[in-house]
Amino acid sequence: MGAFEFVALDKSGKESKGLLEGDTPKHVRQMLRERHLLPVKVTEVAGKESKRQTGLTLRRGLSAAELALVTRQLATLAEAGLPLEEALLAVSQQNENPRAQSILLGVRSRVMEGHTLADGLADFPQAFPDLYRATVAAGEQSGHLDAVLNRLADFTESRQILQQQIRNAMIYPVALVVTAVAIISFMLAYVVPKVVYIFENYDQQLPVLTRAMIASSDFIRGYWFAIIAVVGLVIFGLRYLLKKEGPRRKYHRMLLRIPIVAKLTRGINTARFTQTLSILAGSGVPILESLRIAAQVVVNIPMREAVEEASLRIREGAMISRSLASSKLFPPMTTHLISSGEASGKLEEMLARAATNQEREVDGLVSTLLGIMQPLLVIVMAFIVLLIVLAILLPIFEINNLIR
Repeated sequence: MGAFEFVALDKSGKESKGLLEGDTPKHVRQMLRERHLLPVKVTEVAGKESKRQTGLTLRRGLSAAELALVTRQLATLAEAGLPLEEALLAVSQQNENPRAQSILLGVRSRVMEGHTLADGLADFPQAFPDLYRATVAAGEQSGHLDAVLNRLADFTESRQILQQQIRNAMIYPVALVVTAVAIISFMLAYVVPKVVYIFENYDQQLPVLTRAMIASSDFIRGYWFAIIAVVGLVIFGLRYLLKKEGPRRKYHRMLLRIPIVAKLTRGINTARFTQTLSILAGSGVPILESLRIAAQVVVNIPMREAVEEASLRIREGAMISRSLASSKLFPPMTTHLISSGEASGKLEEMLARAATNQEREVDGLVSTLLGIMQPLLVIVMAFIVLLIVLAILLPIFEINNLIR
């Protein structure tokens, strides 16, 4: 039995949409007619979502918050002993997002056909990443799916909280920058020309600061469209360039050379890597497969390649800690914790501890940078406004001196 999305008309001609489960599209159409509805369109969820994954769309999967909520609900129902297909149905009914409902019912239809949960999730790769599917597969093979789902729920929730914290932390600086640019542009484009009009009847040469401000004002008023177009082209060009492997690798290497940025880059990527490796190793996924999946969450190309090279050494019998340390891209604290875990047989615990340690360092560094950035932006904005005010007042002072 599969899940189908339908569009139907009632006796008054009003359109209604929804989800129904049935054996075939014909079966679903029959059920709609029994409800006195005229079926217009019936589409199998799995096939529709498959087209969405490969087609061009603004949103292909679930958000971090939606994935965290779905995982926690599944973990709770699985721990309560509810059959998997019933748990998926309950979670889909609980979810108010139609997209999430269709995905969950698509997964349920695969489970009811006899496939594993991991196979059902594989039909929706944009909604459930490799890490998620591999962990679920390991839980099903080991017979501890409820425990693995709980671990996944903790992981997805912590990731969603971290993303939310970063977004919230950036709201104030971004709003401040936008406000500053808007105020300064308004002053140069509208306020300055009106003030300059006062000095046009005087034959005295204006101060250098005032002339520079007038030139800036004339430039903004005369070429504002070109300025916006150039900025847009530069952003588009950089994004296009960074999609290519060579320039993106050079850019990522450059990030690892800039002092503060390098520490942030290493910390964020190391935290992702160790946290992912911890959850996979703790779920029973083989270490080489765990390393392959964990490497995919490392955004920085040189660090990702270091993990891939380390995997080759580990395949030949080398230690994980020594293989990672040889690249000199991962923090020493992380490699030492991994070495301790390998020696004591508590690799999963030490990986989780390394991830927590890196997350705390990154949080502290980000908080410090934001604490410095916010007053610095205010000072810069105040300085620019001061220059504009001085550029307006200096000619007035000179006029007063001439009158005296």
